[in-house]
Amino acid sequence: MNTAFQSIYLIIQIVACVALFFPTLYIFVFAFAGLFYKQPRYAQNPKLRKIAVLIPGYKEDDVILEVANEALIQDYPHEKYDVVIIADSFQPETITRLKELPIIVIEVKFDKSTKSKALIKAMEQLADNYDIAVVLDADNVMAADFLTKVNATFEGKYMAVQGHRAAKNMDTALAILDAASEEINNHIFRKGHRVLGFSSAIIGSGMAFKYDFFKTMMSSVTAIGGFDKEIELKMLKGNHKIEYLHDALVYDEKVQKAEVFSNQRRRWLSAQLHYFRQDIGSSIKALITKGNIDYFDKAIQFIQPPRILLLGAVLAICTLFVVANYFFGISIWYSLLWVKLVSICVLAFLFSVPRSFYNMGTLKAMLSLPKGMLLMLGSLLKIKGANKQFIHTKHSAVKTPPKQ
Repeated sequence: MNTAFQSIYLIIQIVACVALFFPTLYIFVFAFAGLFYKQPRYAQNPKLRKIAVLIPGYKEDDVILEVANEALIQDYPHEKYDVVIIADSFQPETITRLKELPIIVIEVKFDKSTKSKALIKAMEQLADNYDIAVVLDADNVMAADFLTKVNATFEGKYMAVQGHRAAKNMDTALAILDAASEEINNHIFRKGHRVLGFSSAIIGSGMAFKYDFFKTMMSSVTAIGGFDKEIELKMLKGNHKIEYLHDALVYDEKVQKAEVFSNQRRRWLSAQLHYFRQDIGSSIKALITKGNIDYFDKAIQFIQPPRILLLGAVLAICTLFVVANYFFGISIWYSLLWVKLVSICVLAFLFSVPRSFYNMGTLKAMLSLPKGMLLMLGSLLKIKGANKQFIHTKHSAVKTPPKQ
């Protein structure tokens, strides 16, 4: 091989290896830490706080009645919580049927609808006698003990708590992959982070806040997409820890169509890139001047490549360079570095995927993994401006959550 060409080739190989090493190391460290997660102990005989269960929905006529009825099935005292449906652009007959239930219905309509606008408008109309705000999506179903566990956690110092959002449907290959992706993120960004003393990431639903704190914080939110990212950054910048409750379950509908998967990821990726650009400078300053590593970690987290794309990139680029090294007669030590990188990446995923996913259904779904990687790559290429428009994810009929 020509000496100049070999030098350029080796530089490209080293740059590629380093570029993939750091995000791989990041998820490996937190994936390994997540193996040592211990569920926080709940306070015994806690004060029974008044809870507002806020459920914003945009044109969710197909699911909202079932969701509202499911939200009323809690082992928490009924006089201590209100289910609040924030109805944006619902059909009149849906509103009529909702008002027959023992819930609060707040109708809203905007020129440009967003979840944050709906929440702000609702809290402007609600009384201020609530202690906790629980935020759900229009397809979410709480486990019967969810509010009881959330209430007990607020005996501590926390201003916010993220529950365990789990799949309520795994009836297609894409839904299984989506569910596995959620659990991988739960392990790395919630369990692993809490073990190492960092805040749990919040997801946008299945989360709870001290009510007055949440209302004040939401009043300044301007996000069109990714409002949860904005409030998370506000909290971490203010040194507020976010707890994670792995056994406080909220069941969430997993996507079944490629188009929905792509649009959803495009919205998420666009929001993450936007907030990385916005906060990386101030997070570095906060790290240096105040030692605020939580805020800095969150900004860094937003620039991490999607896990499915990272896995695909590591496997594909490793294979490419190992084969090329063999043909070009490059030292075997370079190929061994790639093998070690792949091993670390694969281990991070093996640590993070729950045992319940080790079955034939998941194995069959993995045949769709290349399709999922392509969809994720397509979403990444089309993220420009996605955080500046409202991208609605329409939900189908509510399915009975699986027994735990």
